[in-house]
Amino acid sequence: MSLHLTGITLTYPDGDARLTALDGVDLHVEKGTMTGVIGPSGSGKSSLLAVAATLITPDSGRVVIDGTPTADMTRKELTTLRRNKIGTVFQQPNLLPSLTAVEQLQVIAHLGGHSPRGAEISALTLLDAVGLGEHAHKRPHQLSGGQRQRVNIARALMSNPAVLLVDEPTSALDHERGAAILDLIATLTRTNGTATVVVTHDRAHLSDMDEVVEIVDGRLLADAPSN
Repeated sequence: MSLHLTGITLTYPDGDARLTALDGVDLHVEKGTMTGVIGPSGSGKSSLLAVAATLITPDSGRVVIDGTPTADMTRKELTTLRRNKIGTVFQQPNLLPSLTAVEQLQVIAHLGGHSPRGAEISALTLLDAVGLGEHAHKRPHQLSGGQRQRVNIARALMSNPAVLLVDEPTSALDHERGAAILDLIATLTRTNGTATVVVTHDRAHLSDMDEVVEIVDGRLLADAPSN
């Protein structure tokens, strides 16, 4: 269970020219480890996550998810890969307001073809793992911001993904709740053996990471400062 990006270059049309979003990026994240990605706005962080999630095909380079190269996959095959191998924690939880916490997770399991009973057991187990066992039947408006983000994390783990991609998980939280969320992601990364990438602007929490890299103008700098 790992993520390997090798020689990734990504450009976008910019008038008559091309704008380089990623320039020869190499990023390797092994199972059970967490890599933090920092960098200024517009540096390429979102583009990196999109390529890692196989949502965007780079101009050149190689993406390997859990030992599977993605270059020659069809759109349908990539959709299946994302569903089964990649979990994404979005900056905003985007929970469905009419569903309880456990139902948010069951929807993901249903899309993956799991039985309703098995999905419920898995969902309740995950919610318990993120400290929300007693809140499983509450709807989003009954949960705090930190609790909604925990549901978001549990939902991303519902398919037991090989790769976990996390986009600014603490942006809407205060320092204490943000630290608790990153501690939780670190614990789940090691427990579940995921290869986790966390894009964050908050340098205060970089000590939780196994590695920190910085993107500047689309280029990845290893061994970024942690403070």
